[in-house]
Amino acid sequence: MDARCSEIAVVRGADSATVQALFRDAVVHWRASGLKVVGLIEETHGLPGRVCSAGVLRDIISGTRFPIYLDTPPLGTSCHIDGAGASRASISMIEQVPASDIVVLSKFGKLEAGGSGLIGAFEAAKSTGKCLLTTVSDKHKEAWEAFAPGAAVLQATVSAIEAWLDGARRS
Repeated sequence: MDARCSEIAVVRGADSATVQALFRDAVVHWRASGLKVVGLIEETHGLPGRVCSAGVLRDIISGTRFPIYLDTPPLGTSCHIDGAGASRASISMIEQVPASDIVVLSKFGKLEAGGSGLIGAFEAAKSTGKCLLTTVSDKHKEAWEAFAPGAAVLQATVSAIEAWLDGARRS
């Protein structure tokens, strides 16, 4: 297979935990088939009654965990997300992107819509023409479409993700 890919896809239509599980399964399958996959998968903190469920981003190659959850949200917000943790995760990805076939990033969310968080990793994947798979909530759909106009929109199924990658790598 050709190592280049110019396709970007976003998975929609399922909750975050379902999408992250799909991403984990896809990564295992793709790596077993010999593809060079890099990225970050979100793992929840598991704490009840919180607005934000993100706890850590796990590097799929090294297993390194990047905490992205603040115990106390900043004044004026109920969001517990730690932008500094997401930025550290992004920096680690930027170095991995050039040698990859596929980049899987947990989500394009509030931080990325504002130009921080994992945006550097998103930009690295896009600028190097790597296949990029992610998810985005409706709340940040407009910012996503500005970043990746024309990106494929996939249903949250294994078959949709596999069909996307097969088509993207052939084109």
